[in-house]
Amino acid sequence: MTTDVKEKSTNVLEDFEKAKNKFNTLDYTQEEFEQLANLYTESFRDVKQGELVKGRLVRIQGDNVIIDVGFKSEGTIPRSEFGEDAKLEVGQEVEVVLESVEDLEGNLVLSKSRADFLRIWEKVIRAHDTGEIIDGKIIKRIKGGMVVDLIGMEAFLPGSQIDIRPIRDFDALVGQTMDFKVVKVNIPTENVVVSHKVLIEEEIADQRKAILESLERGQILEGVVKAVTDFGVFVDLGGVDGLIHITDLSWGRINHPSEVVKLDETLKIVVTDYDEAKKRISLSLKKLLPHPWENIDEKYKIGDKVTGRVVSLTDYGAFIEIEKGIEGLIHNSEMSWTQHIKHPSQVVAMGQIVEAIILSLDKDEKKISLGIKQLEPDPWQTLMIKYPVGSRHTGVARNLTNFGVFVELEPGVDGLVHISDLSWTKKIRHPGEVVKKGESLEVTVLGVDVDSRKISLGHKQIMDNPWDTFEQRFSVGTITTGKVVRIIEKGLIAELPEGVDGFVPANQLSTSKLKNLAMHFPVDDIIPIKVIEFDKSNKKIVLSTIAALKDKPDSEIEDYLNKHKLDKVSLESIKNADTGAIDSSEFPIFEIQDSPEVKKSENPQ
Repeated sequence: MTTDVKEKSTNVLEDFEKAKNKFNTLDYTQEEFEQLANLYTESFRDVKQGELVKGRLVRIQGDNVIIDVGFKSEGTIPRSEFGEDAKLEVGQEVEVVLESVEDLEGNLVLSKSRADFLRIWEKVIRAHDTGEIIDGKIIKRIKGGMVVDLIGMEAFLPGSQIDIRPIRDFDALVGQTMDFKVVKVNIPTENVVVSHKVLIEEEIADQRKAILESLERGQILEGVVKAVTDFGVFVDLGGVDGLIHITDLSWGRINHPSEVVKLDETLKIVVTDYDEAKKRISLSLKKLLPHPWENIDEKYKIGDKVTGRVVSLTDYGAFIEIEKGIEGLIHNSEMSWTQHIKHPSQVVAMGQIVEAIILSLDKDEKKISLGIKQLEPDPWQTLMIKYPVGSRHTGVARNLTNFGVFVELEPGVDGLVHISDLSWTKKIRHPGEVVKKGESLEVTVLGVDVDSRKISLGHKQIMDNPWDTFEQRFSVGTITTGKVVRIIEKGLIAELPEGVDGFVPANQLSTSKLKNLAMHFPVDDIIPIKVIEFDKSNKKIVLSTIAALKDKPDSEIEDYLNKHKLDKVSLESIKNADTGAIDSSEFPIFEIQDSPEVKKSENPQ
């Protein structure tokens, strides 16, 4: 006897004993009672919680439907689970699920809706295992995709599984009915994932294979724009995607493919390459269009005025798009007759519409040279009249260089004052000693070179040349005083009373060699000097302090030695010094030498 049989027998005996105690007489023997008890026990089903069973509708009580499932007690189901239009009759068979053996009142808890779900769940599982196609209705949009009513239960349709093409408007899909394949089921959570895309891919698999097998360079196809990116356009050729690179969309420059094509637009394209290993198809749209340079010489001639858009700026000029695929270069030198353009952004801007003159056209090299200054008369042709040689003007110092200062005479017209033409008397090392940037400066026109487009100016020439006067004022042997203005390699520069500079050699300051002239002869110090050489042509005056002291009283010489801390120099050495045999060739001429000729393109503003 099994354990279950033993337990049933024990229960029957217990019931028999209870029955004997309850009733004074018993109409059945113990054996008869056991047989009846077993028959009664076997009439009840061994129903487990969550099991799908069939029951019989026994009655309807208000909003509840009473179902007998063969258990010791009847169960109830809310009438709403049968639906509003359901026709309920006593005795009809109903499929339900046992939710709970008993509720708070000891009754069975049954569910009709759960039973319906389990039947649907069985169909979904079977469809997943067999690959069966099920139709469903998209009922709403959620994050990441859509919710589908799949034969009565909700399933998730990811956005990536709707179609092989990107979906533009998800909301437009709500309410649509379509076929689906169950691609994933999660039994513990009873979640279902479906796909419509896999069905489309299966349908076009043969079409894709046929397209790939027939692909060849030069083949013309028709496709639909699937996606637009910064670098190009993806085109659906009928289950196979191809790429039109941005450079293959148009003969002209474009900033973004959206300037040429739109999403879902149908295009005719040509196959330019096919990488079979990577399944990569390269396409071109522009190669189906005529090349704009084919008849260029019939449309444009040298000297023609054209209008175009600035599409690129470089350090040397601006590229102008005359029409799609035809560009010309305006070099910096062709932007202004008078200004020295360092960068085209000084004149034009990206996207600006400009007019220009065709200067040259090379069909073979596909190059066009343009100019915008040619739209105006060349002002240099009239500059000789406006700025004749010898005329005086006031300009503004626009730029200082080591070799001179550029002075603007009028907007766009400037000239160079060489450093040697800044002063008759001073040995100028940098133009900043005479004028600052932005200051006004009086100048005289020294020369106008129309071909080279240069104007030579002078500042010192607004005054008479004082060297004719200096020749008399500072003749050899003249004794005077000078102010130390600068220490140089072989001596110092001293300013004479008329403002002219002279050179004092170091051996004419002391009879003993001095290691640091600046320590003994600081700037602005006043020293006695004698002119020992005057060179008018080279504008050079050589001076000597020792020669000026030789015939002075001893007290003056002593004062000089003490003042300048010349401890190693004696009174006798000053008096006996030989100042007549000085070779002036060893001393530099302090005139700044001319700089190399400055080219037009190098003239700074």
